[in-house]
This record gives sequence, C-alpha cells and structure tokens, in this order.
Amino acid sequence: MNILQAAVLGIVEGLTEFLPVSSTGHLMIASRLLGLGDSAFVKSFDIAIQFGAILAVLVLYGAPAIRDRKLFTRISAAFIPTAVVGFVLYKLIKGYFLESVPLVAWSLLVGGVLILAFEYWAERRVQKPIGDIDSMSIRQAVVVGAFQSLAVVPGVSRSAATIIGGMISGISREAIVRFSFLLAVPTMLAAAGYDLLKSAASFGTGELASLAVGFAVSFGVALLAVRWFTSFVSKHTFRPFAWYRIALGLLLLVFGVR
Repeated sequence: MNILQAAVLGIVEGLTEFLPVSSTGHLMIASRLLGLGDSAFVKSFDIAIQFGAILAVLVLYGAPAIRDRKLFTRISAAFIPTAVVGFVLYKLIKGYFLESVPLVAWSLLVGGVLILAFEYWAERRVQKPIGDIDSMSIRQAVVVGAFQSLAVVPGVSRSAATIIGGMISGISREAIVRFSFLLAVPTMLAAAGYDLLKSAASFGTGELASLAVGFAVSFGVALLAVRWFTSFVSKHTFRPFAWYRIALGLLLLVFGVR
C-alpha cells in the first residue's frame, strides 16, 4: 500500500464511519478497486484507521461525556453486547466476513430496505420519544448495544444499527445520533486496539507510514462528516442513505468487485 492509497482509504473511512452506509463495507470495496486485495495488513489497516475517526468524536464531544457519570454508565452498558459478540466472532470477522463482497452487497441492500421500512414506522408512531440522553434507561442502552453488535457483519452500518435501535427504544433521532457517536469510541478503540495488539509487530516501516497517513486523513474528514451529519439529521430522514445503500448493493450484485 502506498501513501496515496492510504489517503484514499482514510477519506473513505472518515466519510462513512458515522453515516448509516457501513464504513467496513466501503473500505472493502475501495481496497478492491485500488487493487489492494485481502492481505492481512489491509484488513488490519481498515480497522486501525478507525482511530482517526475516534479522535474526531473525542475532540467534538469527549469532554462533556467524560464529566457526565450517567452518560458514561449508559455508554458502558451499551458497549457490553458488542464487546461480547466481537470477541467471540473475531476470527470469523477477520476471515470470511472481511473477504465476502456478496455478503456486503446483500447487507447494503437489505439494510437499505429496512431503513425505508423503519422510516415509514417512525412517521406513524404515536409515542413521543425521549429528547435527551440523560433520560435514557440502562435497558434502552443495552438494547442499543445489542443492535450495534449486528454491525460485525460488513455492510451492516454500526451507525444505522445503533440509531434505529435507539429510536425503536423510544429515543429521539437527534439524541440517539449523539449517543451513537459516543458509543463508537469504546467500540472502535476495542476493535482497533485488539487487532493491533495481535498484528502490529509484523508491520514494516512503510506500512506504519501508511497507517499514520490513513489515521490523519480519516481524522480530518471525520470531523467534517460528524458536523454535517449532526446538522442533517435535525432536518431530514435517513431515506437518502437507504436509497444509496440499495443502489450500491444492486451494483455490487450485478457487476461485482474483484
């Protein structure tokens, strides 16, 4: 992997990590299009550059979250289901899950349809949702974490899963989007940290340079993406992302990516 390829993947990560479109699926597709294949380093790189996106969230929202003990407790409760699923399925995720383009295609397609169905339901529900994270119960936090654990499958967006899980649990769109950002911090720290612990010793100097570039680019792009998405969800539904997922999934099924 050269520096330019690392920068491109950093852009993809920064743009897609917090949008309901699946960053893992997009990184897999981008890696194939760049001719990088499925090497062990590419898989680890795709996981490790999430640190850049994590740092963007910490810069924007980290200080209030650290000071708020109730919020910290809810983030911890939501993280547990994902941690268990991720640890149990680590080898499967690194093996088959991160190699299967058809799996990504179907996940994108089915996920898009489910988002459309969810938006139809959300417009017709009667109960008024909780408008702030502080009012979220521990049970609701665990439900959100259980939904997030579905994102171990490439193509299943972590952001979409947590947001939909939260809104189904009775949390407002704006509140659960912010909670999703914060929940990403321990989730991605655990995923990237665990993977680097197992594989970083095998990286050469050039590969470490690529990681540094991917990290820096993903951080800068994620800063912009998080700000834009926060503004977007206050005024719009997720339907544009659903149609995008459906279109991309169909393209992958018809034409494929080798």
